Amino acid sequence: MFSPRTRRRWLIAALSAVLVASGAAGTTAQAEPAGADAAAAVTFSDTFDGPAGAAVDSSKWQIETGDNVNNHERQYYTSGNRNAALDGQGHLVITARKENPANYQCWYGTCQYTSARLNTAGKFTAQYGHVEARMKIPRGQGMWPAFWMLGTPVNWPDSGEIDIMENVGFEPSTVHGTIHGPGYSGSGGIGAGYTLPGGQAFADAFHTFAVDWAPDSITWSVDGNVYQRRTPADLGGRQWVFNKPFFLILNLAVGGYWPGDPDGSTVFPQQLLVDHVSVTTSDSSTGGAIRGLAGKCVDVAGANTANGTPVQLYDCNGTSAQRWTVGSDGTIRALGKCLDVASGGTADGTPVQLWDCNGTAAQKWVVTGARDIVNPQADKCLDVTGNNAANGTRLQIWTCTGAANQKWTVG
Repeated sequence: MFSPRTRRRWLIAALSAVLVASGAAGTTAQAEPAGADAAAAVTFSDTFDGPAGAAVDSSKWQIETGDNVNNHERQYYTSGNRNAALDGQGHLVITARKENPANYQCWYGTCQYTSARLNTAGKFTAQYGHVEARMKIPRGQGMWPAFWMLGTPVNWPDSGEIDIMENVGFEPSTVHGTIHGPGYSGSGGIGAGYTLPGGQAFADAFHTFAVDWAPDSITWSVDGNVYQRRTPADLGGRQWVFNKPFFLILNLAVGGYWPGDPDGSTVFPQQLLVDHVSVTTSDSSTGGAIRGLAGKCVDVAGANTANGTPVQLYDCNGTSAQRWTVGSDGTIRALGKCLDVASGGTADGTPVQLWDCNGTAAQKWVVTGARDIVNPQADKCLDVTGNNAANGTRLQIWTCTGAANQKWTVG
């Protein structure tokens, strides 16, 4: 943006997304309730349950009011539940309306539109973790929905901005992820776009927009598909300002420098539907080790981020190649990529590897109370080949046997 600016229930976010380190015995490929030893924890969650017409939870969100002269947007953000309310079906609905009541004054005179903008400032801040929202965006020229974060205390752009998802109506198939900071703000922000295949429009269905955020690294994904990763190396010597707390923001803007104004093709009202918002953090801000046979660790060979890099057993050394985090989509991630069963195989002996996160079943994992890491598609366990504890032994999937080479401790 040019200036500062999950319906999965809590249980699903807490269970499906969390690798469990201990619990009741069993080998069924299902997630278990999270306990004190869980490798991930939901630190913020809103599934927007409540009666139709109710306002958002004021313990989690505050509603901003006013206009935005800096972006030359055309809406006035209202208080109350006229433009932001629950629909009684587990969604927050942010509604943009075409109206110009005299008491809503914008930078250019009487506002032509109303909408809503919510944030968690003073109520919740995040510093690292998996931050996501599942949303269905509006459509139409001039629409500008966004899910983003601002650094605290706000002194834009020096305090930083992380845009998890922005869409402008004239690009119905594309969303953008961007970072802004000192010397790279506004139109100079650093980011990339993600485009749906086959001409699909984001307004046609719900999609999950997320970042995986660690010290000196932010990785963006849509529906589990990673499309960019940014580190200090991308800034050309400018300051990285993203290793501190940020708060969350949801809004639907109308008009402005980037999207342009609505035109005769834009039908009002337009709505941004939010199914859930969640922040899931690992046991440490940088992820945790997964320990197995002979006390050794799951390791990305050579810390190589290339697709197809073997995942192996190796002496635990605390490097980034051994720091794994768990997304709320059930993936296990290191170095910005996913633990993947090669070619989506289901046969005993299929190797596992590092690969771009793509949302497929080859990258879904759960842990039983018996500490088996299971790929449900294959109904097979993460396994150390040949029960060999030597450094560099490749990991694979194999029929779950309960043997020591299939037992893992997360975190």
